[in-house]
Amino acid sequence: MQLRSMFARNYRSLRSIRMDLSDVNLFIGENGVGKSNLYRSLQLVQAAVRGRLAHEISSEGGMFSAMWSGKRRSHESPRIRFDVELLDMERAATFRYWIEAGMRPPGAAGFALEPEIKAEELSFEGGRRPVTMMKREGAGISVRGETGRMEAYREQALPSETAVALLGDAGHYPEIGTFRRAVDAWRFFHGFRTDRGSPLRAPCLAVTSPMLDEDGANIAAVFATLTHIRGDTVELDRVIAAALGGARLVVPAPEETADFGLMLPEFPNRVFQPRELSDGQIRFLGLAAALMSYRLPPLIALNEPEASLHPDMLTPLADMIAQAAKNSQIWIVTHSEVLAQAVRERCGARPRRVIREDGSTWIDGMRLTGVIDDDDE
Repeated sequence: MQLRSMFARNYRSLRSIRMDLSDVNLFIGENGVGKSNLYRSLQLVQAAVRGRLAHEISSEGGMFSAMWSGKRRSHESPRIRFDVELLDMERAATFRYWIEAGMRPPGAAGFALEPEIKAEELSFEGGRRPVTMMKREGAGISVRGETGRMEAYREQALPSETAVALLGDAGHYPEIGTFRRAVDAWRFFHGFRTDRGSPLRAPCLAVTSPMLDEDGANIAAVFATLTHIRGDTVELDRVIAAALGGARLVVPAPEETADFGLMLPEFPNRVFQPRELSDGQIRFLGLAAALMSYRLPPLIALNEPEASLHPDMLTPLADMIAQAAKNSQIWIVTHSEVLAQAVRERCGARPRRVIREDGSTWIDGMRLTGVIDDDDE
């Protein structure tokens, strides 16, 4: 399923913004304009379907930190809202989900700074009109049952608990489960640690790994899966050689653990272990594992992937992004004009320039409907 549109309101610098989305979505802008808040809003939708929205908002300082701090109209309630629309291309059907969260009222159950879920809804449109599959107001949940009618769910939700996670776990509501699995499969790569203790530099258990973990901890197993199970690393070898001065990836047949190294052309008789590689080398290998794994997630989001990379690595990175875009929807936040131009040349994706307008995050040239003017810059 493809993410077709997103909406965010009252989250940090996102006063109210809606965007139509495409196969490759490329965002560029200066520091402090809110690019990462757009990225983070999708992460919070995923956190909602996983039942971790309260945990994620609390980890960034709680509701006081997460909410829009600018002026509000007198009739507006102080609530964060996220909406997403997913297109199920196989069935030509659309899932629409939205969630609103606000502050816990005085005396209510829960902790002071965690969010309280105020309302939530999931609808499905596979015919002439959308059908509500689940609706939540406060603690009460209504769900469409086997008879096709809306009925009260037997349990009430805790104030910080999301209904989509509660019902998705129940196993009785296939459309809710389908939506939840689709969003749960998104992957967000917010850079990789490159210090000495980075998971990228450590061996991992030798377990078949078709997809990279978000922290990169199974990178060696991802490379071993490509090398020894899929048996096809031609394109991976090409981009690594192009980015790293002719280097060659070496992946021994794993036993209890999986490992890898690099053989550099100036030292043909030695394999350099991950702990010996530079920050740029190990970060590029992490991106290669994310973008060229055996199985790609439906959505790959990269936040400033150019960090620590030598300029010579940006063109091979754009090549990997273009290759991944054949199977996955791509979301990129970047400062690099060079990377943005290279991705545009390969994917035809026009960069969306993120700006601040009246204190809130906006996309240059975007209409209020979320459509971005298509004229060339």
